[in-house]
Amino acid sequence: MSEPFEIRPMSPELYRQQTRRSTLIIAVLFIALALLLSTFCVQLFGTPGGDNFRWNLIGVLAGLALTIAMVRLQFWSRPWMAPAVYGWRLKRSLMRVTNVMHKVKAGVEARDPAAMKLLRFYHLGLTQMHQLDGNSADLSHHVHEIDQHREAMEAQGLDVEQNRLDPAWLEAVKGFGK
Repeated sequence: MSEPFEIRPMSPELYRQQTRRSTLIIAVLFIALALLLSTFCVQLFGTPGGDNFRWNLIGVLAGLALTIAMVRLQFWSRPWMAPAVYGWRLKRSLMRVTNVMHKVKAGVEARDPAAMKLLRFYHLGLTQMHQLDGNSADLSHHVHEIDQHREAMEAQGLDVEQNRLDPAWLEAVKGFGK
């Protein structure tokens, strides 16, 4: 990640509306490119009345590659893509923590401040992700653990507002759980 991720307040309804819109735009672009490029490949390289499956497949794959390139190089920084990019970065940040969760939990058991803050960031991010996705039922399974951890942080005098993923925390927990 080029810059640290920070959890920002966001309306779940607006997030879902805007991400549906950007998903629809990208899907229409992909369909159009796939159809155009597969038709072009069949017209250029195919045989009339023959099996042109591979030329259709090549066109679809080229459409997919072009769509991905356009999203990353052209659309990624556009305002209409901001909610989708934010959601992607949130989930990517949570995955970075999930990948070392066994070490995070070992650090939390040892009352390591970096591990405590990292788990709190994870809980806050997970809560927001479930709210944005409209998946509050799954979040209810984590409420007790989230509350317990927040109370442990308060008892240790740590700030519970951990809205920024500090890469140093990830490095600090690597020594735990070996």
